[in-house]
Amino acid sequence: MGTLYLVATPIGNLEDITLRALRTLREVDLIVCEDTRRTGRLLARYEIKNPLISYYEHNKLTKLGYILDILQTKDVALVSEAGMPGISDPGYELVRAAISAGIAVVPIPGPSAPIAALAVSGLPTDSFVYLGFLPRRRKERRRFLQAMAREKRTLVAFEAPHRLLSSLEDIEEVLGDREMTLTRELTKLHEEVIRGSVSCVRAHFKEARPRGEFTLVIAGAKEGAWEERKVKEALRELRAEGVSSREATKEVAELSGHPRSEVYKIWLNLANKGNPAK
Repeated sequence: MGTLYLVATPIGNLEDITLRALRTLREVDLIVCEDTRRTGRLLARYEIKNPLISYYEHNKLTKLGYILDILQTKDVALVSEAGMPGISDPGYELVRAAISAGIAVVPIPGPSAPIAALAVSGLPTDSFVYLGFLPRRRKERRRFLQAMAREKRTLVAFEAPHRLLSSLEDIEEVLGDREMTLTRELTKLHEEVIRGSVSCVRAHFKEARPRGEFTLVIAGAKEGAWEERKVKEALRELRAEGVSSREATKEVAELSGHPRSEVYKIWLNLANKGNPAK
């Protein structure tokens, strides 16, 4: 019976590969990867000429059985496009199938974009939640963020460049204008780390089109958030003072630790009970 090695590869800078990873890639009988061109450049850099096949989202069903057959007698290394395989990629399914077949699975740790971004963020690292890629569709994304609104641990997520601005808008609206760090192209030539509130990070991209690979690290919900009763009292007082719904919602959200969208829903509920909002 062979062994399935999960080999972490650089997320940008090719010098970040470990000596153990290089030795493993040289010794296995087959290397399975998401992108043969990208992995091919890494292998060429270190003069590794072992057999290479692709395994990605659109061919995983046809390749899975073949890889498992190879593992019956030979060793296989699984690598992703970058970082640790099995994290937010189809390698997860191969790992489960190998375990079910009684095949040994061995990690060869190394670079990881979520961990690198978290470490450099300056936000709490003692406890965090990895969210993977945020949902693509806005309605689903907002629903997903709403479910995370009370989470006190630091949030870590990936986002594609063409969805970045809309996702940041949803984050600010649903989670509030929290502290966050956005990393772009970590370990690469154009590496960038942006720290500040969500609104400040959004403003950074007003002039520059988002490009590259992004990791978002978002502060968790504040401790000691107001009870809903206190939120309602504050909204009633502001309305009595003639404050608009927009300003009242913004002020109470900042003071209470509740997302602005949640505070606005409470405002609307009050309006429906005979407290018309302005």
